[in-house]
Amino acid sequence: MFLASSLLSATASASALGLRAAPKGGVTVDVDLTFLWPILILVVLLTVLKPVLFEPMLKLFEERERRIDGAKLAARKMDEASAQALTTYETEMKKARATGNADREAQRAEGLKTESEIVGKVREATTETVNAGRKALQQEAEQVRAALKGEAKGLAGALASRVLGREVQG
Repeated sequence: MFLASSLLSATASASALGLRAAPKGGVTVDVDLTFLWPILILVVLLTVLKPVLFEPMLKLFEERERRIDGAKLAARKMDEASAQALTTYETEMKKARATGNADREAQRAEGLKTESEIVGKVREATTETVNAGRKALQQEAEQVRAALKGEAKGLAGALASRVLGREVQG
């Protein structure tokens, strides 16, 4: 309705001013008070909405950017701290591994030394036992030989007597 009345008043104003339509498709611009209404509405809306809507929204956007930048900075600091902690951890682990390896090698060497000592003692004991056994066997063999030497003459005479069938002196 407003648009129709505006068009009618624009046509009436044009005819009152003596403006006519341009021949052959030309455009005529009619300047009147209806042209000022949208500009006036725009100015009023900007004046009202600026403190109510635009400024709070801009403050929110700035606050959001500030918080995002703060979070990025905090994340960067945490990343650097974690990288430092990782480096420290790896260094300490290398030290601990080196210490552990050295301790393991020392215990291994000590175990080998102890094993060598035990094996040496057992070898000595075994050698002594074997030597004692050999000595005992030699003594027993000598005793048996001495006994057999003494009996050999008697056995030889008995054997000869049996084979010959008569008593042998000798």
